[in-house]
Amino acid sequence: MELDLLTLGGLALVALVAGFIDAIAGGGGLISLPALLATGMPPTMALATNKLQSSFGSFSATFYYWRRGLIDWSSMRWAVACTFIGSMLGTLLVQRIDTGLLQQLLPFLLAAFALYFVCSPRVGDQDRQRRLGVIPFALLVGTGVGFYDGFFGPGTGSFFALGFIALAGFSMARATAHTKLLNFTSNFASLLFFILGGQVVWTVGLAMAGGQFLGARLGSRVVVSQGTRIIKPMLVTVSLLMSARLLWQQHPEWFAGWLG
Repeated sequence: MELDLLTLGGLALVALVAGFIDAIAGGGGLISLPALLATGMPPTMALATNKLQSSFGSFSATFYYWRRGLIDWSSMRWAVACTFIGSMLGTLLVQRIDTGLLQQLLPFLLAAFALYFVCSPRVGDQDRQRRLGVIPFALLVGTGVGFYDGFFGPGTGSFFALGFIALAGFSMARATAHTKLLNFTSNFASLLFFILGGQVVWTVGLAMAGGQFLGARLGSRVVVSQGTRIIKPMLVTVSLLMSARLLWQQHPEWFAGWLG
């Protein structure tokens, strides 16, 4: 699929904004995937190409957080391995199973997560007591959310962040940093299978990758400097926006009266 230079430049700019938001609160796919679909790209190719460009963003954010000492590699080895396996299995299964039920449930799950981030006293700048050990956390959150990301995807960052905050006792900044590590792991695992299937549009994905890399770096700096002050409201906002957008796609008649 060939696109003109102006369109590629516009997509790179979209990717920059998506990478910035994704590094802070997740949900960058809410911006980048519709932009890819708007070019007329088939849905499977759009998903595959989105995985390519988002892998650059999640890698950029992960590298920045690691350089700032926010990622504990020794405690994340199991989670990384389980996330990779889960994403691989999800990517294989999505080609055989209807995702309709998950599409119907997801908006309400995202709204519930937003409510949790608003109300929970555990969400803050300080680490708290861990509720789940390293290996059980890896099996439950790593495998489960990794599988979900390979299988469906929207809201993955919110799922990971919730797991780190509620079950691992991480602060908002540490949860965001480790979320990007597992996001990169699941993106990369899924991308490998899309590449094997010949679904990636390389010219578009690589054009967007530069914007993603830069946007993610800028967003990561904001997280390190601002902490909970910026992460918490963005997590809530992005979760609610994703919930509203999915509901609009599934039930446009619910919004028809409000829009006149």
